[in-house]
Amino acid sequence: MYMQKKNEYMKTHKKKIHSIQANTSTTDGSRDDVSTTMIRINSLDLRGSVCDGPGLRTVLFLQGCQRRCPNCHNPETWDSESGRLIPILDLAARIRIEAPTRRLTISGGEPLEQTVGVLALLNELSDFDLALYTGYELEEVPPSILRRLDWIKVGSFDIHHRTTTTPFIGSGNQRFLSTRDELVLLDD
Repeated sequence: MYMQKKNEYMKTHKKKIHSIQANTSTTDGSRDDVSTTMIRINSLDLRGSVCDGPGLRTVLFLQGCQRRCPNCHNPETWDSESGRLIPILDLAARIRIEAPTRRLTISGGEPLEQTVGVLALLNELSDFDLALYTGYELEEVPPSILRRLDWIKVGSFDIHHRTTTTPFIGSGNQRFLSTRDELVLLDD
């Protein structure tokens, strides 16, 4: 059933895919063909989360993180050689088919260690409500990614500032921001 739906999606979105192929830039400014762009994932949680951003959300856990914050909630995502390497178009098709709320949070691991893949996925799912969880500070997030998000959680986890009462963050040094309401968009 999934493959049938995926094939239907791919047929109906060929024009959109061609457009994205022509307009997806890599971080160095060169063009990248989204049909060959891959991303390494740990898991895709389709059950729905209310802890990873506003509303009931699908959560994509990417694989690989060099930050290795002490007491990390997801240490199984650290190894950049583990997980599964998957084509962006396959992943986007599965999310479109199986994520009924059209809300996606990209977490990890560290999503910004796969900026080309993340940017391609954000472009593919531009009609979704998109959130990204990163251990980096806001000033370190590439503007090309920031502009495509609705929400962002920034800052590394710090056990000494742990909170269980502030929504969508794990420690008080982190910030969860709406890119629509906050002045977070930076110039290139």
